[in-house]
Amino acid sequence: MDKLEQLYGRAEKLLDHLERLLRVDYPEPDWQNSVAFRWRKKDNHGHIESIRHPDRIPLEALCCIEPQIARIEQNTRQFVQGFSANNVLLTGARGTGKSSLIKALLNKYAKSGLRLIEVEKHHLTDLHDIVEIIYQRSERFILFCDDLSFESDDPGYKALKVLLDGSLTTISENVLIYATSNRRHMIPEYMRDNLATHHSGEEIHPGEAVEEKISLSERFGLWISFYSFDQEQYLIIVQYWLAFFGIAEITPEIRQESLQWAVERGSRSGRVAWQFARDFAGRQKSIN
Repeated sequence: MDKLEQLYGRAEKLLDHLERLLRVDYPEPDWQNSVAFRWRKKDNHGHIESIRHPDRIPLEALCCIEPQIARIEQNTRQFVQGFSANNVLLTGARGTGKSSLIKALLNKYAKSGLRLIEVEKHHLTDLHDIVEIIYQRSERFILFCDDLSFESDDPGYKALKVLLDGSLTTISENVLIYATSNRRHMIPEYMRDNLATHHSGEEIHPGEAVEEKISLSERFGLWISFYSFDQEQYLIIVQYWLAFFGIAEITPEIRQESLQWAVERGSRSGRVAWQFARDFAGRQKSIN
């Protein structure tokens, strides 16, 4: 047994030595000239990489979601000013501005020290490593997790849940997590999960499966819901983007064409409105 343990020890030392030889030293991110970053990982070695051309969308471009903007901007302002603020979960209909809102807030508050690090779902297990790199910096960081959806046994689900609330170590004061999802609880919900629900008098008590599925979303201090746009809201957004592309007026013909565009795509979202305006303006310019 002693010889076997010695062999294990020698093997571990050899692996550590090989890992040091093969390790690639990535350059430091450009903290001074960049405001947006992403977490990259290769051969089990992660690093923060500067994003050279981040999305420059302004808050003014986000139409018909003013209540959502007000709530998340207040939270972000508190955070940038060094006051207490909450991690945020943005959920709801696709194409309604969830991700764009976070990017727009970065553009507005970057001069005040706000920075954003995008973390993909399959890298959520590295969240503690990311926080360890940035916790002593003076900037205020949002870890941005976009379009999250998990299975119940997903390691990223557990890692995010532990970091938000449950770890022996607390998240750094200069870090918040902003996440978006089309699902409120970010995990599939099945009819069978409700079979364990029981009643006590007039009270309803969810079963363990349901409790587990809401345990991640409830760790976010602020929930912001986004809803599908009605026809008039969709047309307001179309008008904004047409003006952006140099078309000042929506004629009845343009209105009808934009509505048909939405029908063909099965959605009256801000993304669909932008796509229509981009297509229409391009076609007009090519004709002229």
